[in-house]
Amino acid sequence: MNQTLNRADYEVVVVDGGSADKTVDIAKEYADEVITQHSDGVGGARNDGVEVSSGEIVAMTDADTILPAKWLERIWNDFREEGVVAVYGPIIPIESRFKYRFLIGLFNKLVLVSAHLGIFHATIGSNTAIRRDVFLRIGGYSEMSAGDDYEIARRLRHEGAIRYDPRLYVWFSMRRMEKFGFIRALYIWAMNVIASKRGRRARISYTGQSYGYGYNGDGNGNGSSSRR
Repeated sequence: MNQTLNRADYEVVVVDGGSADKTVDIAKEYADEVITQHSDGVGGARNDGVEVSSGEIVAMTDADTILPAKWLERIWNDFREEGVVAVYGPIIPIESRFKYRFLIGLFNKLVLVSAHLGIFHATIGSNTAIRRDVFLRIGGYSEMSAGDDYEIARRLRHEGAIRYDPRLYVWFSMRRMEKFGFIRALYIWAMNVIASKRGRRARISYTGQSYGYGYNGDGNGNGSSSRR
């Protein structure tokens, strides 16, 4: 709600992955739409959100991410460049621990160089925006358990220009890294990126948990999911 764009110029869609607290009740006070995830995987949650959205551009982020006030305004300006189908930017750790600021700083530099050289686009899911028509045309995110947000870039490259904006940053929580281990998470990320680069389907998960609801044949969800 702190964006510099007029509130009437954008919509907020919250996809709830089966939370058991007051997430939905609180979200309904602010969001234009709050839905329950029905597709599998983290990418499936994003796909569900895009499905009910109506904007020309869809911007993805996570529940544990803090967005600067000019986030949407900067995204809108980036898309004014002709031929751009996707925009993404760096992440800054919310936690002040030196090792995270150092390692994420290196990661951001690697992403910047990789983008400028056209080697690889790290379109991280917490800070990426895509033209809605292009997103739907390529089938959205895959159901990979991790790395789906990087895999989609491989398909987006065939649709137009992907722009990396170093000023389009978000504050990103390292809580999952702290819980499951930075080295483990980095290894899983790397394996999934390598798989996506080779056009293969990676199934290695950060947490070993599932996201979203399974189906029992009558369209009703059965079972719960972890929250993202």
